[in-house]
Amino acid sequence: MRNVFLFLRRYSIFLRFLVMQVIALIMLFSKNRFHQSYLGMVSKELAGAINTRVNAVESFFSLSQQNDALREQNAELLSLLPSGSVWADSTGLLVQDTAWSDSVRTLRQFVYLPAKVISNSVFLPQNHVILHRGSDQGIEPNMAVVSRDGIIGTVVHVSKNMSGVMSLLNNESIVIAMLKKGSGLGEISWDGNDPYALTLSKIPKTVKVALGDTVVTSPYSDRFPPGSKIGKVVEVDQDQETNTYILTVRPFVDFNTVQHAFVVRNVLENEMDAIRKKFKKE
Repeated sequence: MRNVFLFLRRYSIFLRFLVMQVIALIMLFSKNRFHQSYLGMVSKELAGAINTRVNAVESFFSLSQQNDALREQNAELLSLLPSGSVWADSTGLLVQDTAWSDSVRTLRQFVYLPAKVISNSVFLPQNHVILHRGSDQGIEPNMAVVSRDGIIGTVVHVSKNMSGVMSLLNNESIVIAMLKKGSGLGEISWDGNDPYALTLSKIPKTVKVALGDTVVTSPYSDRFPPGSKIGKVVEVDQDQETNTYILTVRPFVDFNTVQHAFVVRNVLENEMDAIRKKFKKE
């Protein structure tokens, strides 16, 4: 308490000056319209500047929620792509009692579910990706996993909230692929060496191949949506024994930096499996 009195005594003149200055300003701005307008303008500018800074901080901390919302929206839009739908036969009456049929009589075959990559390996012989989305969020084994740039791999293990994906950079991975220009079915695989070099084999020599050709998934795949991007041709070799091409393909997905993905559900998979089982019984 003694220190407080000493402080007031030492700075008493300065404190009285401040009090008188405040009183003078109050009298000035309360009696003069010009000064009132000026004070209002300055206060609004100051408040606007403060609000701008506060909004910037709030926007920064809400980026994660905004990104999640955008991924959900992208998943919905990807599900509506023509490559993910099957046109109904117009010669007969189609009765569809699920929510997958839209107003133009197409059956949505592929549905995209957004997921976050929480773990990823690149330089192992058998690389895997772990997604923060599992059975409780609708994920099942054998589902395709893609990104904005291209395909990533296939779901092989699922827990309640996570799933393990065998990526294209796995020496046990094989994906049926073709050239985007519409010819030459082959197999995409990885030799376990360069993470930027896949191998497309079994392409017939009758197919015209050029550097830079885009490689996509086969239209006959029941896992990946037809035409999903894989990579581009960077090297062309010939297999003399089988009379086919062996193409080196640079994947569009950079597995070193991938952070977000979409898990693809084939809504018609059960029906397709049922047909296959009938053929096996025969």
